[in-house]
Amino acid sequence: MNVAEKVQSNTKPETGKDELDVAVVGAGFAGLYQLHKLREKGFKVKLLEAGSDIGGIWHWNRYPGARVDSHGALYQYSDPGLWKDWAFKELYPDWQELRDYFDHVDSRWDLRKDVILDTRVTGAEFDETSRKWTIHTEGGRDFVARFFVLCTGFAAKPYIPAFKGLESFRGEIHHTGLWPQEGVDLTGKRVAVIGMGASGVQVVQETAPEASHLTHFVRTPCLAIPMWQRTMSEADNEEMWRDMPADMAMRLKTFGGFNYDFSPWGVFDVADEDREEVFERIWQRGGFWWWLNNFKDVIFDEKSNRAQYDFWRKKVLARIKDPRLAEIYAPKEPPHPYGVKRPSLEQNFYEVVQRDNVDVVDLKHETIECFTEKGIKTSEREYEFDVIVLATGFDAVSGGLTSLDIKGADGRTIGEKWSDGVRTQLGMATKGFPNLFFLYGPQSPSGFCNGPTCAEAQGGVMVKILEKLRDEDVTRIEAQSDAEEAWRKFCLEVADMTLFPKANSWYMGANIPGKPRELLMYPAGLPSYLEACEKSIAEGLSGFQKA
Repeated sequence: MNVAEKVQSNTKPETGKDELDVAVVGAGFAGLYQLHKLREKGFKVKLLEAGSDIGGIWHWNRYPGARVDSHGALYQYSDPGLWKDWAFKELYPDWQELRDYFDHVDSRWDLRKDVILDTRVTGAEFDETSRKWTIHTEGGRDFVARFFVLCTGFAAKPYIPAFKGLESFRGEIHHTGLWPQEGVDLTGKRVAVIGMGASGVQVVQETAPEASHLTHFVRTPCLAIPMWQRTMSEADNEEMWRDMPADMAMRLKTFGGFNYDFSPWGVFDVADEDREEVFERIWQRGGFWWWLNNFKDVIFDEKSNRAQYDFWRKKVLARIKDPRLAEIYAPKEPPHPYGVKRPSLEQNFYEVVQRDNVDVVDLKHETIECFTEKGIKTSEREYEFDVIVLATGFDAVSGGLTSLDIKGADGRTIGEKWSDGVRTQLGMATKGFPNLFFLYGPQSPSGFCNGPTCAEAQGGVMVKILEKLRDEDVTRIEAQSDAEEAWRKFCLEVADMTLFPKANSWYMGANIPGKPRELLMYPAGLPSYLEACEKSIAEGLSGFQKA
């Protein structure tokens, strides 16, 4: 079976139309928060979810090694009624613990009764007469709603490269984002892993010890950071609960929505020996501290960034004994500035790739020509496999929106409007699509922000907007062209001040052939973003046209 055919959901047999105030799509952190808060405010709201359970990406993600790259303490809602009697077993929870967490949230918020599962939205159109959206699903059930809120997330559309002969392979092929819910037994199998983002790192380090042989195909190395994973003791959790109120408040004050931020000093504001000490101290914290708690100029200045890379490389080279593997995974010259591709977190990845049952194929020198019945043929040889894992990422941030057949007031789809670049107001709405909003999407903090923080921060703005529209009896709202052009200009100008455009990353849309190359996130940090949103609300929703 072509792996693309696995993008399916069970469907419901109901037909007819359900009338709603708000239809929300996507049962991850953002969508569930919208459902909870809008219900509290008295809106008639339902949440439509393609999967068979809530959790968003943590329903779909269950590939080997799948786990969150943020501390569990911060990767949850801020509601004390949820965290006061919840504790993750690991510092970085895996997919099963996150599913358990969503069960816990449902036990307190009673969400599932208003979530319509196994219901994949396929398209929608806006009716100017009624000023409402009609939303279509695979099962034939339609919904009519005044407001349409898309919470599809940054990873809603898995990307499968156009490999020649993909369908000819007789073994199993699985994309990490489409992993079978029943799991895949890789014990004693010959396994290929293509790609080295977070899922590639996780699959390799989890699978190699149980596979008979694993081959890792790498083009661009991921500059991974130690996770320093550990189990959480009772004392750890008591400390977490004690610190939680302050940590949750801190999340809204930092660039990335965590309880830490960049240093106030630049790399060369300190003496050489002090710089090494600072680097070492941050390194020992592990995780995203090394990325988002580092010197303030590492994402702006190439010389400062190179100092960060050189320290990272020194640490990794101490763990890799094979010179060939060292140059593949930690090359002398950086493949891109450090941190302008999202770093992955690893536990023992650099030791695992040196195992006797692991081969590493450097795709800069040995290209994939085609898939065959038995495996993969490269420019050098043919490899035979039982299972091929595509850790090839996503059409991220905007892809979940542009892939839907949503027709606006002029009959165009979002994909057609954004064919030459994304245009939004506040990263939440786009002209031509009245009464439609999206969260954790393009030109919002999204991929630069801790997911639950953004779900609540941006989600709170969304609830305020909908309340204001209801109170003022506004039945039609639309982004203004001049406002979205100004928002786009600001995002791109700030991006050009950074090193992000120097990498071909999913941040830039550069991993998808034909996609406009532009920074897809709001780059000035969460506090600045929220200030802009509150300013618009205070000015009567400036940047929008109301009717």
